[in-house]
Amino acid sequence: MANAVAGTTVTEVMAELAALEDPRARAVNEKQGDDHGVNLGKLRAVAKRLKTQQDLAVALWATGDTAARLLALLVCRPKAFTRDELDTMLREARRPKVHDWLVNYVVKKSAHAEDLRRAWFADPDPVVASAGWALTTDRVAKKPDGLDLSGLLDVVEREMKDADDRLQWAMNHCLAQIGIDHPAHRARAIEIGERLEVLKDYPTPPNCTSPFAPVWITEVVSRRG
Repeated sequence: MANAVAGTTVTEVMAELAALEDPRARAVNEKQGDDHGVNLGKLRAVAKRLKTQQDLAVALWATGDTAARLLALLVCRPKAFTRDELDTMLREARRPKVHDWLVNYVVKKSAHAEDLRRAWFADPDPVVASAGWALTTDRVAKKPDGLDLSGLLDVVEREMKDADDRLQWAMNHCLAQIGIDHPAHRARAIEIGERLEVLKDYPTPPNCTSPFAPVWITEVVSRRG
């Protein structure tokens, strides 16, 4: 692990991350399923200093350490990964924050995003499938042409209620995004949400929008005027 990469060794970076370990941050993160204790603001500061270093990113990812993998996703070059490398990384990314950053910071910027969206969407592993749904939600909002929105609502209606938590959350986001961005499907999206009641009782802090799709859709559409 001590091979020098662009003047910085993995050992040096791992030592720096270890020095940033905060038991209070770890306790908070572990409640969300993330096994690291590094404040994300401090992690981003390290990434800003290191700048883009693809070889270092690959080496940090290979450690399997959650904080190191998050840092890797901040200093990597997203377009440098092959399709198969991204697929392998996604299947290795079991921690929620690593999974989220990999999809949003790396895969979405890759030329392989659409191919992977299709491959992951119906994967039997619900965590992998949730990435496919996240990429689909991004297309619903930005590039909906070619998507079967009615078909997506059919799948949500049929499968969301009993889906694994991570997959259910991703499907619910897609449901809300369809309702928000596509008026022709809004009434049906709201009706599906009301009937399935997924996340209806989710604890929502003051001044935050509930993830319950009917409320989420209505509030965002109202704000947009």
